[in-house]
Amino acid sequence: MTPAPLPRRLVIATRESALALWQAEHIRARLAGLYPQLHVDLLGVTTQGDRVLDRPLASIGGKGLFIKELEVAMSEGRADIAVHSLKDLPMEMPDGFALAAVTAREDPRDAFVSNRCARLADLPEGAVVGTSSLRREAQLRERRPDLAMQPLRGNVNTRLRKLDEGQFDAIVLAAAGLKRLGLADRIADFLAPDESLPAAGQGALAIECLRDRPDLADVLAPLADLATTLAVTAERAFARSLSGNCRTPLAAYGEWSGERLWLRGLVAGVDGREVIRGERDERVEDAAAAEALGLSLADEFLARGAARLIAG
Repeated sequence: MTPAPLPRRLVIATRESALALWQAEHIRARLAGLYPQLHVDLLGVTTQGDRVLDRPLASIGGKGLFIKELEVAMSEGRADIAVHSLKDLPMEMPDGFALAAVTAREDPRDAFVSNRCARLADLPEGAVVGTSSLRREAQLRERRPDLAMQPLRGNVNTRLRKLDEGQFDAIVLAAAGLKRLGLADRIADFLAPDESLPAAGQGALAIECLRDRPDLADVLAPLADLATTLAVTAERAFARSLSGNCRTPLAAYGEWSGERLWLRGLVAGVDGREVIRGERDERVEDAAAAEALGLSLADEFLARGAARLIAG
């Protein structure tokens, strides 16, 4: 089949936070390197998730609030694609939209950031720790039930400012975001996956477009990283099967060893008192095998009673 002709111009819809703009600029630069004749513009969009900062994300509709306005811009023809942190994309893609490409993964770990202590273990009893993620909160509570967990909203720089003002003794953020913004020096310690299992897709960038734009699929295909794509396919299948959303402390992370993908999953109660962990290691060569791996691990979790934690 003859490839669709290269468009002359592309518009990327993006949130206007520093991290979202970095991500969009990164994709623009990648496209410019591939297609020097292609003109790429950015369309800044303020989302509902950016506007409402005084309530926990889980209570106002979840991470999808960062996505909807970008999809409206694409539906209305004001933008061609949107760039997201993959961990922020809902597990079920809306009708009419497609995940066109997933780029090579940055560091998937959570980062411990503190001006007071070098490690999570060093925090004194009662120390105040900020996070926006129920997944992180549940795993922190499991390890350190003596800590005072407090919600933390806002972009990366806002969260760091609140830490520097003394509102928190420590905060936990995605390492990838800090590294992308040149803020790796703020990381006191990395939380290994066995300490804080990452969210499905954490560290990867996703490019979304309308499903009926095969011309864009051809343009974006060279940006996709196969190893990352297969790993996050398994992670998202696991999370989707368990109805994973930001109201559920749920984690999934796939690591490669040769042609085998080691998938670890976690579901927890918000208080961290009950945590279900599991893992599977399979040979994965394509998306169908990756999907099957995620679904089989999810089935194991359901057999072990995970639905009760999710419903709670």
